[in-house]
Amino acid sequence: MIAQPGAGSPAGANVGSAAGPLSGIIVVDLTRVLAGPFCTMLLADLGARVIKVENPRSGDDSRAYGPFINGKSGYFIAQNRGKESIALDLKNPDDQAILHRLLRRADVLVENFRPGTMARLGFGQESLKLLYPQLIYAATSGFGQTGPYADRPAYDIIAQAMGGIMSLTGHEGSPPTRVGASIGDLGAGLFTALGIVSALHHRSRTGEGIAVDVAMLDSQLALLENAIARYYSTGTSPKPLGARHPSIAPFEAYEVADGHIVIACGNDPLFRQFCRAVGHDQLADDPLFATNTKRSENVVALKAAMEAFLKTQTRQYWLDLLGKAGIPSAPINDVEQAINDPQVRHRKVVLPLDDASVAPLEVAGSPIKFSAYPVPEKRPRAPDLDEDRARILADFP
Repeated sequence: MIAQPGAGSPAGANVGSAAGPLSGIIVVDLTRVLAGPFCTMLLADLGARVIKVENPRSGDDSRAYGPFINGKSGYFIAQNRGKESIALDLKNPDDQAILHRLLRRADVLVENFRPGTMARLGFGQESLKLLYPQLIYAATSGFGQTGPYADRPAYDIIAQAMGGIMSLTGHEGSPPTRVGASIGDLGAGLFTALGIVSALHHRSRTGEGIAVDVAMLDSQLALLENAIARYYSTGTSPKPLGARHPSIAPFEAYEVADGHIVIACGNDPLFRQFCRAVGHDQLADDPLFATNTKRSENVVALKAAMEAFLKTQTRQYWLDLLGKAGIPSAPINDVEQAINDPQVRHRKVVLPLDDASVAPLEVAGSPIKFSAYPVPEKRPRAPDLDEDRARILADFP
């Protein structure tokens, strides 16, 4: 018989999690810090019941990371809201037995230990497959489960450095620059979540639980957009370009009277429309700027020509004018401005956390909207260490 996702889920499933298409799915979360917890938080946002297994001494490492709000880690909260916590020492036989109780009913196990760690604890993928053939085993690591670097430790900056993105980030001639968000971790978490959802679909068709192996380094290469194609087409590694796009112009940040705005014209008709809107039709007729290829070749001259008139008016003046003309343009927001943008508020991207102890903290939620599931008015709280032990043990006898 083909197993159905969530079949046999105990009463109490989805405690604290949102209603969603993964309702009824039980995820045992052995991850910590960022890549793994981000993955499992995405699954919780989709409706899965996520049971976070933490070490009894201090829990997830990120509980000690700032910023702190009334003694609670904002870092931890941001990646672990909507989960349940139970503390287990995976080297202790009694706690190992409890983990097996969870796995007998679980749909997914997620871990981000260094490869080989789970096998040494007696919970390697091959041994668990024999015990729980319908279990999906997902592992996120720095370099994957195979290859010459598999045993190496990794953090986000390691993946960013080795994966090429730091060589593309910053301004020309600037020192190596890390992307402002932890794209090495977050990219791997996204790909792991996608792999898990795909594995659940595979199981619904075949009854077979399969392994998902995602590496931060692999994920970083997968996110390089067209940089790899640019290397093969030119024989030269791309370099940092600041805010500029490597093959589209105008497509960057431009100085105005009181700061900067972003303007992006992705084709020739749009550029001509821009020129008409700003009252400089001659730019579109200039042989240096007549086509996107020419504009990209002469991008420095194009920027100088544009900024000569853009600097005469304020940011709001240009945003209003370009907006009315249908030209893609935007302010360069800081975090405060971004989270208070009317569009962001309308879409309920950032919402209050259902935890009075850290009010008025708000957190980002899932950007995925479903017609069958309303967006909640609040995000569920993050658990204290071992907070849900009694309920979990009752649900998994």
